[in-house]
Amino acid sequence: MTTSSIIDRLPSHLVPTIIDQDYSRYTAQDQAVWRAVMKQNIRYLKDVAHSSYLDGLVKTGISLDNIPSTKEMNSVLEKIGWAAVTVDGFIPPSAFMEFQKHKVLVIAADIRSVNQLEYTPAPDIIHEAAGHAPIIADPEYAEYLRYFGEIGSKAFSSKSDYRIYEAIRHLSILKADPTTSSEEISLAEHLLSKEIENTEIPSEMSMIRNLHWWTVEYGLIGSLRNPKIYGAGLLSSIGESKSALKEGVTKILYSIDAKDYSFDITAPQPQLFVTPDFKHLTNVLDEFANQMALRTGGLDGILKAIESGATATLEYSSGMQVSGTFTDVIIHKGSPIYINTTGPTTLNFNNIMIIGEGPDKHNHGFGSPIGKIKGSLIPTRFLSDNGLKELGIQIGKFSSFEFESGIKVKGKLQTVNRKNGKLILMSFVDCTVSFEDRTLFEPSWGVYDMAVGENIVSAYSGPADSEGFGFQYDPPKEKTHHIKYNEMTLNLHKLYNKFNSLKGKRKDTSSIIKIWTQLISNHPDDWLLATEIYEHAKSRKDLEGLTGEVRNYLLEKRELIPESAMTINSILN
Repeated sequence: MTTSSIIDRLPSHLVPTIIDQDYSRYTAQDQAVWRAVMKQNIRYLKDVAHSSYLDGLVKTGISLDNIPSTKEMNSVLEKIGWAAVTVDGFIPPSAFMEFQKHKVLVIAADIRSVNQLEYTPAPDIIHEAAGHAPIIADPEYAEYLRYFGEIGSKAFSSKSDYRIYEAIRHLSILKADPTTSSEEISLAEHLLSKEIENTEIPSEMSMIRNLHWWTVEYGLIGSLRNPKIYGAGLLSSIGESKSALKEGVTKILYSIDAKDYSFDITAPQPQLFVTPDFKHLTNVLDEFANQMALRTGGLDGILKAIESGATATLEYSSGMQVSGTFTDVIIHKGSPIYINTTGPTTLNFNNIMIIGEGPDKHNHGFGSPIGKIKGSLIPTRFLSDNGLKELGIQIGKFSSFEFESGIKVKGKLQTVNRKNGKLILMSFVDCTVSFEDRTLFEPSWGVYDMAVGENIVSAYSGPADSEGFGFQYDPPKEKTHHIKYNEMTLNLHKLYNKFNSLKGKRKDTSSIIKIWTQLISNHPDDWLLATEIYEHAKSRKDLEGLTGEVRNYLLEKRELIPESAMTINSILN
């Protein structure tokens, strides 16, 4: 596995999503695909991309001639404080965001096929390495990307988001495989449409993914009349980057409203958003973050945690953080007064699990009041031992008290836990907790740990302390398809290899002509190798006759194979 000091510091729960690049899997034709896309990019993007793009290619170690290895990239990226890892296609959005938070670029290991040079429906190494990497050489944009990861990794997903992710991944895998039948693709598209139709209220993750799409992936920068490209999806898709700047694609000033614009990853975008500068991106992200449960907490945050059906964290006003799968909340007079988790739960402070308050102790769940103990003017979190004593609560003694909400607690106080001068946790034995006619905790259940805090100030996806919780992302069940080449295709790849080995030599005229003859005789559907032969022959007087022959061949292929037209035109013109 590719490693760097940045990768070595990644939390362990992200590691299962990383795969080895296995550079040997790239065929000679794959290398030609990389060169074709990069040549077109340089020719076209030098005039329409953000000014940092071309410099960024050099600064991030992106070669124009060969598919980059993450090992080579990391030796360069580490100098600007970033790293890269390879993954298998789309990974869960929250994991993707968290990699960004740790300043790690996620690079899909596969590369698009020759018939998808202009646009690929699945993430590939061209999109990630040649699209995302160069722009992070701009410090202001790099910080935006990191900050986006920090905020985005805390966004709540809904249960339907997980199903949509699986459907999108499935469709992208099928579309990226040239052997997939049209019937299979149609069925996958239908299933994705159904999942999207069944989605009700957009989740935080779905909205922040929209912001990510319209900036990081498909963003334009500058003025509405003359924008430049900085989004990785456009920088790596020569077909869409050309159409993006045409008048037919609506240009909209980027604002928080972009969160309400959904997108289709498998089709060109009908509108794009233009930011005046990179600082504006951070301002909009902050505006969105201020609306997230991460910063608002409250009942809405608790309900989002429950709706997610996944591990989440609620933070009390005392700083106590409860992490687990939240399943219930008691609401009284419009306010949350009691929360419950089911299954392993941890109690944390400052994102570190409190010693002895891990999933082994709270294996079956956790429940605790929210609010202020009745009878004191001082918020509960600020009560000293004397303050508790005045309420009849003392360590080692049986006490009975009530919250302003009506929740009653009866039991012997065993310990109190304070952090930074605040009371965050009280533990009772022989304890009964009740609300109206409902029993919330019984003495037979063991020690009752009661979180302290008058309200929930923050709610977000994931555990506060992933290591303490034992949190982990599982690798996607469906793997991307590794194409099995038939004998004819393998022979074609050998021709690519032979030609590459001859390009640096000068006494090879007959050998190159022989390769050309074999190509048109045995592989009449291939046109990409012909473009490389043409470019090489054009630079040599001894191959002038071959140059004209190959040119005529390419003109013919341009008409017969529409997806070849843009690449062939860029070579011939």
